[in-house]
Amino acid sequence: MSPVLAGVLQLLALIAALALAYRPLGDYMAKVYSSDKHLRVEKWIYKGIGANPNTEMRWPAYLRGVLAFSAVSVLFLYLLQRLQGSLPGSLGFKAIDPDQAFNTAASFAANTNWQSYYGEQAMGHVVQTGGLAVQNFVSAAVGIAVAVALVRGFARSRTGELGNFWADLVRGVVRILIPISVIGAIVLVACGAIQNFSGIHEVGQFMGGEQQWNGGAVASQEVIKELGTNGGGYFNANSAHPFENPNPISNLFEIFLILVIPFALTRTFGKMVGSIKQGYAILATMATIWLGFIALMMWTEFHHGGPAFDLAGGAMEGKETRFGIGGSAIFSVSTTLTSTGAVNSFHSSNTGFGGGIDLLGMQLGEIAPGGTGSGLYGMLIMAIIAVFIAGLMVGRTPEYLGKKIGTREIKLAACYILVTPALVLGFTGASMAMDTPKNSMTNSGAHGFSEILYAFTSGANNNGSAFAGLNADTQWFNTTIGLAMLLGRFLPMVFVLALAGSLAEQKPIPKTAGTLRTEKPLFTGLLVGTIMIITGLTYFPALALGPLAEGLAS
Repeated sequence: MSPVLAGVLQLLALIAALALAYRPLGDYMAKVYSSDKHLRVEKWIYKGIGANPNTEMRWPAYLRGVLAFSAVSVLFLYLLQRLQGSLPGSLGFKAIDPDQAFNTAASFAANTNWQSYYGEQAMGHVVQTGGLAVQNFVSAAVGIAVAVALVRGFARSRTGELGNFWADLVRGVVRILIPISVIGAIVLVACGAIQNFSGIHEVGQFMGGEQQWNGGAVASQEVIKELGTNGGGYFNANSAHPFENPNPISNLFEIFLILVIPFALTRTFGKMVGSIKQGYAILATMATIWLGFIALMMWTEFHHGGPAFDLAGGAMEGKETRFGIGGSAIFSVSTTLTSTGAVNSFHSSNTGFGGGIDLLGMQLGEIAPGGTGSGLYGMLIMAIIAVFIAGLMVGRTPEYLGKKIGTREIKLAACYILVTPALVLGFTGASMAMDTPKNSMTNSGAHGFSEILYAFTSGANNNGSAFAGLNADTQWFNTTIGLAMLLGRFLPMVFVLALAGSLAEQKPIPKTAGTLRTEKPLFTGLLVGTIMIITGLTYFPALALGPLAEGLAS
């Protein structure tokens, strides 16, 4: 079987699996967030944290809950790392340095999972399971909760109430993430992923000599890192490591985990606003971009010229032979179009254009299908921008889902789309202007610039993957990327929740003959075009200096 055909068959199998899960999972999540009943275990949690799950919150109260919980998460994880040397199960690892502990705490609380350390050489079992794995669950649940609050803003009228953050957070963990993760961990163990709490032991090498390896609860953390679009791996090689991702079957299953909740949330959206077709329109937009990026990535990686590439059947440098170019291309596109950041190949080893595709996927805002929750609310923000543009073209007041898009709404949407580019381009420019950050670059020229641009794009968009070749374990990068992750995660949430509150207070506008039909293919095309144009205008100069220049020169 040719490598190209193998890649296409993997893609078709993945699409079939996602299609089978789409309706039942989407309907189930809509039921979870619409129910007024609480499970017994949930009642125990509410009692333990002192929350009343039946109290409706307006957007400022909902936001305070998000920020307070996330601040406590950052502090808890920071202290856990600083105290690691005194904890049981530390495997002899010392406490994490302050700047790196801050970076890691900010990273995992912000659903980014950027790692400037070697996991198997720095983190013991308690920090991995009691700190990092816990944040994988709760940070993902926070993202879903904010998305659900925005959906309620569209679905409700004449009220500023968006639900209860604590109830949405707990339900997301208890009813959605934990059950799927338990099943997924069993599947990965069956595929060959490890799940233990063993210490450090010596392992013989084929060419002689020995090296040290430690075990861990790898399968369970691997599941939630993909399912929650987190990305932080137990090992430095991440999902290219055979303990995390043993074979092509586990590889395809992990891609499925990355995509299943973000895609299914469009069904949840349609159910909660009372129009399944609206959910299909958002789904079609996400799927069009995702499939287009995969086609481009496969083309540039399979058909890159040169005798070495021809003999290898494509650009195989930096890719696992277990997965091949097809499996690596699908994985890299899926992980950069979501806020996952897991990698099964080195993105720095992609062709110039291939690296640019990964970069652009993150710069779109990771909305196709995006992170757990963050992809949906990001896409809905872009839908608001699209109907505003359409309204300007035909001279009508823009409306979306029966809600008027006025001055306040469009200002909040504009602030949302400006935050991340400001962080990415500002920090990248500052790094290139200073000598010390540039000394961390392994490569010079266009590729070296891409390394720094990728790092801040990954951090500010809460992706977490690295381009490789950049030494990010410095005070400058630990601090600035940590700030980019926190600001890139929580500033957009401020605008999303403020927008949700504004929409919920409106009374619905009846449809007329002049109302833009946002469930039709015409709107899907308009939305895709809006996303690509806005992103292209924002990032094209930076992309031209990095991956485009490298690709054209090769």
